[in-house]
Amino acid sequence: MRGLVRYCSSHLEMRRVITRLCVILVGALLVACGPKEGDDLDKFIKESGRDMRGKVDPLPEVTSFVPLDFNKDGTLNDPFKPRRAQTVKTGGLRPDLNRPREALEAFPLESLKYVGNLQKGKLKFALLKAPDNAISQLTIGNYLGQNLGMVVDISDNEIKIKEIVQDELSGDWVERAASINLQE
Repeated sequence: MRGLVRYCSSHLEMRRVITRLCVILVGALLVACGPKEGDDLDKFIKESGRDMRGKVDPLPEVTSFVPLDFNKDGTLNDPFKPRRAQTVKTGGLRPDLNRPREALEAFPLESLKYVGNLQKGKLKFALLKAPDNAISQLTIGNYLGQNLGMVVDISDNEIKIKEIVQDELSGDWVERAASINLQE
């Protein structure tokens, strides 16, 4: 140290030299404490990266589209052309489509409610409530509902109706029984 003191002429210069030596010493210590080659973390990173390759399946081969003619043999009906009108057989049942419509024929049968009945002598009337809350009275022979329904019988508990509808398969007019029960 005495030699160092002789080398440094002033106290300030000596301080600078000591500071430089300390910095060099700390740097050498830090370099010695640096990461070692072959650390567990380094090994894991190197080993895990080896097997990581993307596996992409090849694209499937695209086949060309071959259009087919619709109804080539003529067995199907073309959905874009109107169908021929079905003929109604003259020997069967036919409704009178030219008669004037009654007020209750504007409503579906399911929407009408049987709310009561009246009797004047032998004539019996049924009271029906329509969806517009109007009460109408009917007797046997009156029409109601959207399927050409005609009142056949009126009892205390129900109104029996005969509807005339067109069969979807044959096109013939057929009768169908329906009824409306008394609403309490």
